[in-house]
Amino acid sequence: MDDELAAFPYVNGGLFSDENIIIPRLNEQIVDLILHRASEDFDWSSISPTIFGAVFESTLNPETRRSGGMHYTSIENIHKVIDPLFLDSLKTEFAEIESMPIEKTRAARLAAFQNKLASLTFLDPACGSGNFLTETYLSLRRLENEAIAARQHGQAVLGEYDNPILVSIGQFYGIEINDFAVTVAKTALWIAESQMMQETEAIVSHALDFLPLKTNAHIVEGNALRLDWESVVPKAQLSYIMGNPPFVGARMMSAAQKDDLNMVFPGWKNAGNLDYVCCWYKKAAEMMADTMIHSALVSTNSVTQGEAVANLWKPLFESGVHIDFAHRTFRWDSEAKIKAHVHCVIVGFSIAAYTAPKVIYSSDRPLVVNNINGYLLDADNIFVESRSKPICDVPEIGIGNKPIDGGNYLFTREERDAFILKEPDSEKWFRTWYGSWEFINRQPRYCLWLGECPPNELRKMPACVKRVEAVRSFRLASKSAGTVKLADRPTRFHVENMPSGTYVVIPEVSSERRRYVPIGFMTPDILCSNLVKLVPNATLYHFGILTSNVHMAWMRAVCGRLKSDYRYSKDIVYNNFPWPTPTAEQRAKIEETAQGILDARAMYPDASLADLYDETTMPPELRKAHQENDKAVMRAYGFSVKDMTESKCVAELMKMYQALIG
Repeated sequence: MDDELAAFPYVNGGLFSDENIIIPRLNEQIVDLILHRASEDFDWSSISPTIFGAVFESTLNPETRRSGGMHYTSIENIHKVIDPLFLDSLKTEFAEIESMPIEKTRAARLAAFQNKLASLTFLDPACGSGNFLTETYLSLRRLENEAIAARQHGQAVLGEYDNPILVSIGQFYGIEINDFAVTVAKTALWIAESQMMQETEAIVSHALDFLPLKTNAHIVEGNALRLDWESVVPKAQLSYIMGNPPFVGARMMSAAQKDDLNMVFPGWKNAGNLDYVCCWYKKAAEMMADTMIHSALVSTNSVTQGEAVANLWKPLFESGVHIDFAHRTFRWDSEAKIKAHVHCVIVGFSIAAYTAPKVIYSSDRPLVVNNINGYLLDADNIFVESRSKPICDVPEIGIGNKPIDGGNYLFTREERDAFILKEPDSEKWFRTWYGSWEFINRQPRYCLWLGECPPNELRKMPACVKRVEAVRSFRLASKSAGTVKLADRPTRFHVENMPSGTYVVIPEVSSERRRYVPIGFMTPDILCSNLVKLVPNATLYHFGILTSNVHMAWMRAVCGRLKSDYRYSKDIVYNNFPWPTPTAEQRAKIEETAQGILDARAMYPDASLADLYDETTMPPELRKAHQENDKAVMRAYGFSVKDMTESKCVAELMKMYQALIG
């Protein structure tokens, strides 16, 4: 480069090093757009670099974003990760240094503190457009600027002046599979570096050279699950791992993503049931081994619920991992115009010793605890694993009926009436039908149950025969060999569960806004779908225990979730639930209070269970009946009615569970 040209400050970050990049020509229209329409009355110098994450997300079509599990991040949510991971302790340390009365000691500590900031190294192994790295850099530089200001006592230095900045974007490393996102991340870091240098210039009253670029943003393009993370940054140099890896469910992964997961979890039990994000926990744990590295990752809340807890956290805990802090379920919003709402948790974890207080953050307030287990509860490290039979001597639970009929046997009331008008003989073969939604809202559908219809009667009902033929064709067209085989008996269901007596119904999915999952009794003339759980031979006593606050606490702790709604399961929730061993008197009392709940409901015959169990509209009689039942059940467990919190209740139940499994 000629000396005359080299005298100009220039940017050469390598963004255009690819020879195949076509640099667009700026015609008059584009120049006018940039310099006038987009810039008049607007100061671009103060814009947050993290806005590029939202801009990048807005360029993706919904399918690309969904398949890649891409969810970009607000500043508020980034701080839910980085504040407890390292920033809070750094701010506390700086405040302590500032309060030191001896000038010489304070100056030495400020210098050491600045060197400490410059020694920290960060890795985001799914960095996207770099929001975590950029906001972390900005936060460190703001702290450094405060330290520089404290060392200067607000006085400008005259004459020659060395650059006082030690923190560098060279301390930040990222891995990202999307090439455009890599470019966005590098650009955001450089803009952040420029902005923070201007803030430092205002403090020291000196101009500092930013250009040409002297530092490099270490953002590596590649598949983080196929890369050796130490090829990006040696773990001996690394301080923290952080970020929000892709959110893709176990049943939603592409073939390539499944290959990634199998490579990360070779030989792991039930690895196929893990969500894609679990891969980053495993890789982070491997990186942290024999180091002082600490990590914090954002995940869909599924990784701390249901069977995933035993599948993921049990092996990790056995390898030495422990959870240091956690945010329980909250909604994770991006800054993009079209938001993808997901329900997330944040888990801070490490293998190295953790000396700070362990904290669980929730919607209420931070709670300092003794231990954080895989369910993000203050309880022992106990893992509730899938079980096919109840752990206690109680009636077995099952799913309802699963037709696999292409909808041909299910009718609304109006559809049923119209069908009967056309085929009068079919009326006696219709049965009332409930799934979770129908049960909670008391709006049944109707099922044409022909499984017990004699063939001579069936042939006299041509409209019914037409439905049977449609079901047979639907099953034959399936890609599932089991479903094709089921076509040989088209009047029967894939799963049939029709109790001969009264049975208890538990909705599989229920709103997390309800204190109690609405549970009830059904008579054998009513059929239920596979979207509810059935407990045949259940008594008032069983109903009283299942609808109690004790069982609800257990359910909330160990169940899976659909978004944030409860997802009741038989193999995790019901079969592992530790039942009490009541006296005859305690059992009778529970039966009495259980009947009281049913009596309170009966006072409102026109109200649905959705109406009755809405926390705003719940009748006082029903609330009181539940409270009396709660007390009776808690006494049967030997729990204190006065001061037993839900978290303490779950901790005690987990101890009982551990004792039952030996």
